[in-house]
Amino acid sequence: MSPRTITLTDPVYDYLIAHSVREPAVLAELRRETQSLGGVSRMQIGPEQGQFMALMVELTGARRVIEVGTFTGYSALAMALALPPGGRVIACDVSREWTAIGRRFWQAAGVAERIELRVGPALETLDGLIEAGAGDGFDLAFIDADKPNYINYYERLLLLVRPGGVILVDNVLWSGAVADPSNQEPDTVALRAFNDHLMADDRISLSLLPLGDGLTVARRR
Repeated sequence: MSPRTITLTDPVYDYLIAHSVREPAVLAELRRETQSLGGVSRMQIGPEQGQFMALMVELTGARRVIEVGTFTGYSALAMALALPPGGRVIACDVSREWTAIGRRFWQAAGVAERIELRVGPALETLDGLIEAGAGDGFDLAFIDADKPNYINYYERLLLLVRPGGVILVDNVLWSGAVADPSNQEPDTVALRAFNDHLMADDRISLSLLPLGDGLTVARRR
């Protein structure tokens, strides 16, 4: 029994992966191709986070999912593979280059018809969905995009996710930088403001997990 979360050393992390993660081959192949891109590959979530998000799809009984920030498509694919027949992911991203990689793997996995890619500024996509009457129409959402807009994405997704639906948010610990007052980098400051915003928001039930780079789980009340 421990009164706090244990330190995740490399051996403990390796044990966690070996005794928990059941990564489908197509996801592992996508992860390897993304890693070959070099430094930009750090934007990809890890396999343990992808598996947790797939589990959230199953636990919530999600059929309609929306994500803000798709990159090479790992998170979208992980969630799409967990969806029931007829389920759909709307994936929002500004890059045709990175999402083209994802499209290949979605097709290879046989779930391309479950993923609807919207290329363009995500705020415009979200506003368009709200104006089209899609409010309360999603079961699960995921935010992993530009940090200064996190609050803007969150507020719109609160309108789009149904009561009882869940919003997942990546990078909320930012390699620990959010806990360092001397770090005043714009992304760090934006993430601190976002975390403060959710902490004070009684519209949600909240848990911030030390998973990956920090993952917030917010359930709309």
